[in-house]
Amino acid sequence: MTTSVRIISVGKIKDKYLQDGVAEYTKRLSTFINLEFVEIPDERIPDNPSSALIKKIVDKEGEKILTSLKDNDYVILLDLKGEVLSSETLADKIKSLELSGTSKIVFVIGGSLGVSENLIKRSNFRFCLSSLTFTHQMAKMILTEQIYRAYSINSGGKYHR
Repeated sequence: MTTSVRIISVGKIKDKYLQDGVAEYTKRLSTFINLEFVEIPDERIPDNPSSALIKKIVDKEGEKILTSLKDNDYVILLDLKGEVLSSETLADKIKSLELSGTSKIVFVIGGSLGVSENLIKRSNFRFCLSSLTFTHQMAKMILTEQIYRAYSINSGGKYHR
């Protein structure tokens, strides 16, 4: 059984160097898994939005993400309040999911204003990529690299030393 991994993110990568990085790690991952990307259009954020408008935007982006999920998806939400994992621990988590029969792992990167409560409730695991702040575009490239690193670790490859 081949695991299917999907990355759902709000917004598109605009910078070519980040697009190239994602493409490189996607190519490398093709020997291990089927990696798919779903890009949700981001909502327009006016200057100085009120807290009510921020909640409305976050909820709207969250609903778009939720409609992209299937009932049997194992959802890993990138969240600053999530658990920080080492590369080895992420690899162990992925291996454990696969061994337990999980065939569809979905990583979710929310919008720049955060993620909705409904999306948090739907997630199976909340993962903090780093306590550093990255643009969402950078987070997508770093996540793709870390997924590749995890599969390389699990296969005994030399990429991770």
